[in-house]
Amino acid sequence: MKVLKIKLLFKIILSVFFLFVICRTYYITKNKLVYSEYDGIETSIIGIITDMEIDGNQLTMEIKAKEKIKAYYYFKSEDEKNNFTLLYKTGYKIEMMGSLNVPSNNTIFNIFNFKEYLLSQKINWLFNIDSFNLISKNTDIIYKIKNSIINRIDKLKYSSHYVKAFIIGIKDDINSDVLTSYQKIGISHLLAISGMHVTSLGTILLKIFNKIIKRKQINYFLTFVIIFFYALLNNFTPSVLRASLMFILLSINQVKHLKVKSLWILLIIFMLLLYYNPYYIYSTSFIFTFVISFFLILAQNLIAQKKGYLDKLFIISLLAFLISIPILSYFFFEVNLLSPVFNLIFIPLVNVIIFPLVLLTFLIPLLDQILYVFIVILEKISILCENVDFFTVILAKPHLVIILLYYILILLLILKKQKKYIYLLIILFVCHANIKYFDFDNELTMIDVGQGDSFLIEFKNNSSNILIDTGGKVTYNNEEWTKKNNTYDSTDTIIPFLKSKGIKKLDYLILTHGDNDHVKETINIINNFEVEIVIFNNDDFNDLELEIIDVLNKKNINYYQNIKELNINNNKLYFLNNKLYDNENDNSNVIYLNFNNTKILLMGDAGTEVEEDIISKYNLNDIDILKVGHHGSSTSSSIRFINTINPKYSLISVGKNNSYGHPNDEVLEILSNSIIYRTDQKGSVTFQIRNNQIVVKTCLP
Repeated sequence: MKVLKIKLLFKIILSVFFLFVICRTYYITKNKLVYSEYDGIETSIIGIITDMEIDGNQLTMEIKAKEKIKAYYYFKSEDEKNNFTLLYKTGYKIEMMGSLNVPSNNTIFNIFNFKEYLLSQKINWLFNIDSFNLISKNTDIIYKIKNSIINRIDKLKYSSHYVKAFIIGIKDDINSDVLTSYQKIGISHLLAISGMHVTSLGTILLKIFNKIIKRKQINYFLTFVIIFFYALLNNFTPSVLRASLMFILLSINQVKHLKVKSLWILLIIFMLLLYYNPYYIYSTSFIFTFVISFFLILAQNLIAQKKGYLDKLFIISLLAFLISIPILSYFFFEVNLLSPVFNLIFIPLVNVIIFPLVLLTFLIPLLDQILYVFIVILEKISILCENVDFFTVILAKPHLVIILLYYILILLLILKKQKKYIYLLIILFVCHANIKYFDFDNELTMIDVGQGDSFLIEFKNNSSNILIDTGGKVTYNNEEWTKKNNTYDSTDTIIPFLKSKGIKKLDYLILTHGDNDHVKETINIINNFEVEIVIFNNDDFNDLELEIIDVLNKKNINYYQNIKELNINNNKLYFLNNKLYDNENDNSNVIYLNFNNTKILLMGDAGTEVEEDIISKYNLNDIDILKVGHHGSSTSSSIRFINTINPKYSLISVGKNNSYGHPNDEVLEILSNSIIYRTDQKGSVTFQIRNNQIVVKTCLP
């Protein structure tokens, strides 16, 4: 009776604490409460380098000062860059001069939020470094050990990139195309240090210690110390913390015969971590590790019914896949239906061969080439599997109701073990994959692509999707040492945005003209979506457009020039600019459309001469939505033109703090009678058009 009372009290206390942690987390994250030791006006900060990365001419450091800070510096010369790599290491104390800045939220709907990501790491500030100097070298034994480990790994000729990934969690040296292939086929979790790696390491250590030392308690203690240090090396990321604490507590539970259920242990770890940092709720690794662990623990009896290793592995892979669908669709907007099958191939390869070989190679570098052979096999098979993209399904970012439905059905499937729940899951998945057909709004979205243009037009019920321009950065012939491996392009912006809306196909891709900031990302778009027709302007093709046409020909995509109008489900798009001018900007496609009695005019980069020709040729007045020409430059938007068309809303797609001085102050004054939306201030802007009503949504408040 006393034991039952203690168990009941234990459950009550945990339940109350759980509710408290959930309410506290909701309150803090909802109100974006941040507790900082800094005011934001500091210009000099002293701290210890805990992590650093160099990409091209950019140095990124994580600094442990009064609190964690992410700091950036741009090397002024190759010699300065080389000297830094020789003189500075993690653990060194430096003084930085510069300015603190608040991290930015995402400026495109649904995509990666850098500010929330930093908050999940307990980082409140970015620091832009003007200069820095060394105060003292490393005195901390932990950093000395970590630097020694990094130096030892760097000496490996062939496999250092994977040894670094599995031992200290750094994947920067692995080819980005390979990492993309891992993500697309659903095996990227194998490289993220988690329960599988921690359990494997712990099991290996216990077997070794049991051979050497006969006292079980000492063996477990030594294993726990190494597991803790392993987590420390990986900066206590949420998945590593969860896995390490789970391994330690489950081991104690087993050795001491405490008989505490695994589910309660998982819940305790969840509550402690979330109490420590409520913003962990923004971490994909935190969500993945706990949600998948929770359901797999619930499914222990179901898994135990399977006899052979492969049978158990398949049921675990299948369950993990089903559990991950809502998370993958929420953060990455696509899943690969073959990922359970791929995991049958890759889990044994990584868990049984590569990970143990990594540990051995770290200890015995002579095994470097042997490990590299298996790494090549891993990468080749992954890239081969990636090419089977027929089974990749784009899923729109799900509403909370859809996520709950997924997990209710998965829970019932695990508990009831009835096939009808599999059928219901399939029905839900099919509805989710075709959710665009349940969208009843026409929409126009100005996508924030920085100093460039990209507009998405969506007709209701998925009848058609039109992308006008793709954005793109102007590139310069910089010195080789300044070039970055990790570039920020449409794979980080437009592509995930389109996928987050459930868009699989673009019926039309319209390119207003051939400037980089309008069409540079076109090939990326074509390689990621089915594109029916591409429309160019009426000018001669430049080198970039010819490169695009070469890809179109290879993919058998039709393209046209000098179009006058398009009829899409009784909605007409009129191309108003068919005259040939002497410059690329003025030859922009100028597009007029009227749907649901909303008049929209998109001016590309057309200037005042084109404006004069248009208002003399067409009767345009009381335009509802105007895409302002040439990013608000002084070459466009004359007083006569704006007064004639009299726009209600004026949209300016422009980069923040751009070097061109866009938008021009005089142009802003000319547009002042309209409501102005700028991407540098509001991020992306969506106009929902339904029943003759316009609802405006901005990505930034």
